Amino acid sequence: MKKLPINFFEEDIVHHLKQKNAVRSWINATIEEEKHQLQELNFIFCSDNYLLNINKQYLNHDTFTDIITFDHSEVKGIIYGDIFISIDRVKENAKTFKVAVSDELHRIIIHGTLHLLGYPDKKKEEKAKMTKMEDFYLAKRGFIKG
Repeated sequence: MKKLPINFFEEDIVHHLKQKNAVRSWINATIEEEKHQLQELNFIFCSDNYLLNINKQYLNHDTFTDIITFDHSEVKGIIYGDIFISIDRVKENAKTFKVAVSDELHRIIIHGTLHLLGYPDKKKEEKAKMTKMEDFYLAKRGFIKG
């Protein structure tokens, strides 16, 4: 099996993503279905405070968030980026929405991937489309167990 250039890192927390290879395959299948090519994709799991510092430093926002996506691609159709995910926010959101932490984490993972695929979510209509696409691709990860 070809090793996919999808990496998972931890910054200031310990979080062991289950079934990494299945998650990699799911993300890659999403990218291929959207007619893009994967160059490299890094997911960095971190704390609220770590992501807050990134939010302040790079986006000038002084708020907690669950995800920040950096697109490093210089060529349209090529996926090359870093996705920072606050595990603290993921756990809090899972409680709020009454879903499993793994399901919420997968939603956030695919959300960041969709941003790199060109899906915005600033306007109401864009958010609705983003949620629809998240649900569509989450349904395709059936082989991944929490």
